[in-house]
Parts: sequence; structure tokens; C-alpha cells
Amino acid sequence: MEAYDIPQKVQQMGLYPYFRTIESEQDTVVKINGQDVLMFGSNSYLGLTNHPKLKEASKQAIDKYGSGCAGSRFLNGTLDIHLKLEEELADFVGKDAALVFSTGFQVNLGVISSLPGRHDYIIIDDLDHACIIDGSRLSFAKVLKYRHNDMESLEKVLSKCEADKIKLIAVDGVFSMEGDLANLPEIVRLSKKYNANIFLDDAHGLGVMGQNGRGTCDHFGLTDDVDLIMGTFSKSLASIGGFVASDHDTINYLKHNARSLIFSASIAPANAASVLAALDIMREEPERMERLWDNTGFAMKLLKDYGFDTGHTETPIIPIMIRDDFKTFKLTKMLLDQGVFVNPVVSPAVPSTSSLIRYSLMSTHTKDQIQESIDKIYTIAKTIGVFDGAGSQELKVR
Repeated sequence: MEAYDIPQKVQQMGLYPYFRTIESEQDTVVKINGQDVLMFGSNSYLGLTNHPKLKEASKQAIDKYGSGCAGSRFLNGTLDIHLKLEEELADFVGKDAALVFSTGFQVNLGVISSLPGRHDYIIIDDLDHACIIDGSRLSFAKVLKYRHNDMESLEKVLSKCEADKIKLIAVDGVFSMEGDLANLPEIVRLSKKYNANIFLDDAHGLGVMGQNGRGTCDHFGLTDDVDLIMGTFSKSLASIGGFVASDHDTINYLKHNARSLIFSASIAPANAASVLAALDIMREEPERMERLWDNTGFAMKLLKDYGFDTGHTETPIIPIMIRDDFKTFKLTKMLLDQGVFVNPVVSPAVPSTSSLIRYSLMSTHTKDQIQESIDKIYTIAKTIGVFDGAGSQELKVR
């Protein structure tokens, strides 16, 4: 491990953009090194992480249940508040039952690895999130990939699968870096044609898409056609944890076979309580989603007017294409120096020719904050030659 020194080399260049320490609550403005910084790198799409109702619900849960459960859901770690949360989540996304895990990552590890067997198939989009990929790797099933949102590619893959085997299509509802939506209507059509099942990871769709933020399936009116809906609590729901929702039989099977559930401690009572409060707010305050989309439209127009390439995004996740690793790191660092926090996405996560800044919005951002951040992004991007048409370069740290 001593030979692994790439992070140290990037740090020596003064461009290391990870593990930046925040000294305040997650909001549109955060404290870093004692300074106010505009936050455009958060997944708190509805801006609920510091909402008084969530804080109070967490405090009351601690008073009643203590700080933790000291065990797994399977044994001693199931509380009545967990069961209430599962009922609420199932109702919210339109399924019969739900099962809460300790993180969203754990959901995908447990569900995807335990449903298809040795002679079955898992079919994934080549831009699916890492937790779908890792869940697939843990399965004994054969894993097949199709090109991102390419339905001809998906059909080719499906046509190669044996007709009598399980074929689980595991796909993001909203792709977390690109901001585009899965072509769910076509995926559903093909799943019916080839007798496949669909697992939809809606981590970035809940709170953003559909009526009252019920997600991507609701947005397309295809809830009944998707077999399993997964979501996380660490984005719009402003906590930590995850869940999967499906029919009663599938949830019962997962309760007794998903290893990441059985062998992991359950989420803390405060986390469950804050998610319940967040669901209430999402139902009672639809204007939060309206503001989120209003902010998204405002930001997209500014970025387009400045000449930025924002890919195929359809959501509050906006990829600002830089197409050069070094410039992406440099832009991220210079922005932070000027009080704007964004996230860089570089190789090997994407090819250097596709490196980007991930700019994400909250409903609680003001227009002035958005204007200021994008003005600074443009000024710095112009200064470092993002618009000069030069070829991409990888950050050389060897």
C-alpha cells in the first residue's frame, strides 16, 4: 500500500478535491476553513437536512429509543418505528411492502445479489451506479451490459438470454452524474417482450420526479410495471439509509436472504424518524419541488447562455462538461477559493474526454446564489481555457 501515492501527488499539486471538511450543517451555504462557501455539490435536493421538523423528530426518537439499535433487523434491531417507516415508504412509491436497510448501497448489494441465481441473468446499463455494479458482482448470475440508454443494445442483450431464466434489468431511474433519465417506457416494453423483471434504483429520483416526489416510476406512470423500486434516505429524504419496495412475497424473500440486511446493524431511530418527517413535508409542501425545478430551469438557461455543454440532463443534476482532467481539477480548486463548492468527475470514473463538473441544485438555493456561482464558473472556465477548443488531457501524476 505504500506504493499507492496518487492522492499525495495530487495534493502536492494543490489540486486535491476530495474529503473537503465542512464545519456546519448541509445547506446552500456551508462553512469551510471558517469561510462561507456556496454549496452546489450536495444531494439534498429539497433542502431538508436542517429543517426544524426533521431535527425535532430525530431528537424525540433519541429520547424514546436511544441512540442506536445494537443489532441487525433480523435479530434484535427491528423497532416499531422501522415498521411504520416501511409502511409509509411502500405507500409513497405505490408498492405492497418495503424493507429498510442501513444504507442505499447495502440495498443494492443485498437485493441484486440474492434474487437471480447461478443460471440467471443480471442486465445493467453501462453507466449504472457503482452499487448496482457491486451487487451484480456478488451474484452468481451472469452479468450483461448494454450501452447507456440504448434500447437497441438492451434488446440485443435480452435476445441472447435463455427464455426460461430470470432476467433482472437493474437500472438507475436518474443517472447520478449525467442527470438524465432511464428510458423507462422502452425498458418496460422490452421487459414484457422478453419476460424480464425490472429493478429501478431511484436514489436521485425520489423527491425530484413524479407527483410529490414519488419518483421516476410515478413520473412515467409505470409504477405497476416495475417489479422493485429502490431508494435512499441520503438525498431528498435528508438522512441515512435505504429501502426497496415490491410485492409481499419478494419482500419476505429478501428479509430472509439479503445478506447485507441480515448481517448489518439497522438504522438508528433518529434516522428513521427524520425520514418519516421528510415524507410528511414532501406530501404537505409540493412547492419545494416547484422551487427546485424553477431553480433548475434558471440555472440551465444561464449555463446555455454562457455556452456550456450540459449533456443530456433532464434533472437538477447538471453536468458541466470540461473534457479535460487537469482543467476540471483546476476549476474545482479555483471555485472553492472563490467560495463555490462543486464536485469534479474525472478519469477513471469517466474518460478524460468526458470529465465534468457535477453542479447540483436544491430547492432552497436563491436565484442570486445560482447567478453568482455560474458567473464564477464561467469567468474561471474562460481564464483556464475551457472554451479554447484544445484537446483533453489527463492529470499526469505518475
